[in-house]
Amino acid sequence: MATIKLKVMNKEGHTLAASIAGESVTLVYAGRYQPGDWIVLESDAEDLFCTIQLEDSMPPATVYLPSGSLQFHIPSEDDRSNYSPKSFTGPVHLLQARVLEKTELSQRCNLALNPYDRHDSVGFFPHARANIETRNEAVFAARNAIDGVFVNNSHGEWPYQSWGINRDPKAELRLDFGRMVTVDEIRLTLRADFPHDSWWEEAAVEFSDGSREMLRLKKEGTPQSFPIAPRKIEWLILKDLKKAPDISPFPALTQIEVYGSEILD
Repeated sequence: MATIKLKVMNKEGHTLAASIAGESVTLVYAGRYQPGDWIVLESDAEDLFCTIQLEDSMPPATVYLPSGSLQFHIPSEDDRSNYSPKSFTGPVHLLQARVLEKTELSQRCNLALNPYDRHDSVGFFPHARANIETRNEAVFAARNAIDGVFVNNSHGEWPYQSWGINRDPKAELRLDFGRMVTVDEIRLTLRADFPHDSWWEEAAVEFSDGSREMLRLKKEGTPQSFPIAPRKIEWLILKDLKKAPDISPFPALTQIEVYGSEILD
């Protein structure tokens, strides 16, 4: 089985702390993060699935590493309004990671979930990006829609982060899985800070296999489920967002979930 190692690096590329290599590793970094610090996971193999917990105030997540390594840049103080105030602060940090065997990946799950996704994430999936994010603020970034936080009755600060589209009907969110997966259901949770918020009546989903689905949405704050014909894809795009004809100009997305399974043969 592959072995992995966790490291904390500074902006000059010097190693501040490193774990022992193994199939399951932990790293205690006794220091305060400084601007430019980043976390590295290295491996002696490619095509890896790992469970990672890169911040002890955040949940673990299963991610795919096509090259067997990842880079996670610690959010700067002015770029973490979409994280808990406890995250990435203080004098001691616990990091953990474990290599997963293919037999652990057979169950149907939300393939979109990745609370460690960022604009500058390198080497791991799933990854969300968008052509529009309201004022380019972290609290309205695309990654918020896959972080697993469903609180949606307010906006503008943690834990009410969302994908904001800056009132632009041409806004699109792309979700990359980094490998071929089978998907059979999409769930959207709209931001529901009514009456401040509006909502979308329709949205389209375009898939990497060339197919397309139209979703009909309601004004509600609970997850809206859309079963779809199973298909094998590498990415999807949420697009063609049709706003409801109400007074508010502010529709937004709290979470997108994509249910399906890994292709293990």
